Amino acid sequence: MRELLDDIDRWRTAGRKVAICRVVDLEGSGPRLPGAAMAVSEDGEVAGSVSGGCVEGAVVDEALAMLRAGAPAHLVRYGISDDDAFAVGLTCGGTIHLLIAPLDW
Repeated sequence: MRELLDDIDRWRTAGRKVAICRVVDLEGSGPRLPGAAMAVSEDGEVAGSVSGGCVEGAVVDEALAMLRAGAPAHLVRYGISDDDAFAVGLTCGGTIHLLIAPLDW
């Protein structure tokens, strides 16, 4: 999370909305362990990683939709058993659970 702080501070200073995406659980094998984090600014800038690339695009889309709608924090999951798992790139065989939350300045 510390590697995200400079970007988050820059976005906050510019008055941008920001979402934090964090791996909170993992079933089976997965690309990143719980605690891995990514920040997404309202204009689509990204810092950090929750999957090493395999579901980053889908997570960014989810975070941007949440910021646009002003929605509260929520859990999402991507797994090999999901119909869209291969579409978002999660081919490692596990399920990744993420908390996506807006930062409140």
